Amino acid sequence: MLNHGYKSKQRSSAHNCRIQVLVMSFILMLMLVILFFIFDNVNDNDGDVKVKVKPSLAYESHKQIWNSFDSLVKFHPTREFRNGTDLIWQIPESPKGVLFLAHGCNGKAINFWDKSIECPNCIGLPEERLLVLHGLAQGFAVITISSANRCWSFGKELLVVKDILEWWIGKRKLEKLPLVALGASSGGYFVSLLASSKKFNSIVLMIAEGMFDEIDINEDYPPTLFVHMPKDLYRQQKIDEYVMVLKDKGIDAGVVECMEFPLSPDTLADRIPGIDQTLSRNLFEIFKEKGFIDEKGYMRKDGRKMKWQNILDERKNLLIDKHLIPHIQEELNLAFSYHEMTSVHSDQIFKWFESHIG
Repeated sequence: MLNHGYKSKQRSSAHNCRIQVLVMSFILMLMLVILFFIFDNVNDNDGDVKVKVKPSLAYESHKQIWNSFDSLVKFHPTREFRNGTDLIWQIPESPKGVLFLAHGCNGKAINFWDKSIECPNCIGLPEERLLVLHGLAQGFAVITISSANRCWSFGKELLVVKDILEWWIGKRKLEKLPLVALGASSGGYFVSLLASSKKFNSIVLMIAEGMFDEIDINEDYPPTLFVHMPKDLYRQQKIDEYVMVLKDKGIDAGVVECMEFPLSPDTLADRIPGIDQTLSRNLFEIFKEKGFIDEKGYMRKDGRKMKWQNILDERKNLLIDKHLIPHIQEELNLAFSYHEMTSVHSDQIFKWFESHIG
């Protein structure tokens, strides 16, 4: 009996020990998962700023609707031409800085501003207009300039834009204010070169790695934030390389990665002026029906590769203003997140500008 009782206690003790080991293992795994999510968003090697936004967070950021700034600022742009070059600008009351925005290929200055009495030809693409509104709301005087051709060139046009900026800043008596710039795609390459001859407090290169192989970088080069989409693996590799090049020169450099996000029935209505909820939801259902999006709402292909416009001919009951097709296209491209202008992470962009003013 004594022996039997001793063995029972042994088995009970061993059983309890195994439970304790399992509990401790579970707690350890949970802690590792938590640490992974904390540190996956921040790469602190050599002090680099690297923000990787999870799809769920990117989606929440994308919920900002097109009229979010109505209570803060309105479009009242002025359009001018200098030596045949188109520029559009707006200065808020008591500006604290100047922001130059450079479009990508096939873009123009008019893409950044809503159609209005002041600019009847303006287009107001959804991401471009939100960048301008965010800038104005943050107290920046905003100027957009059109390239001479389809994309920016990197010779004489650099001198043309530098002259326009200096002329406009002087004319509006903004010389004492910090100057920052954001360029997307072709505009990003352009801004990276322009910053080697024109003094900026900081710059943002969007979906562009810049042209740092062709720049003699010195310590006066401005702090540079890369905003890109990691699906473009080549560009991601070049950005990682150039961040190290800049850091080695003592220049502050950071990265914001823009992830794909799911469409919802209201996404297009939320992002595009002129599209109501009924049309937005109808389009969403058709995209699901056609297999353009998966069961969770994620795009299966880049928006440029989908023949979604064919549904306009198939569904005669869909009343879509043909002028809004580029707006819809932009949001589909953005949801896939391979190569598109984006305002989704404007908070990080303007925090970057703010942190380098002074």
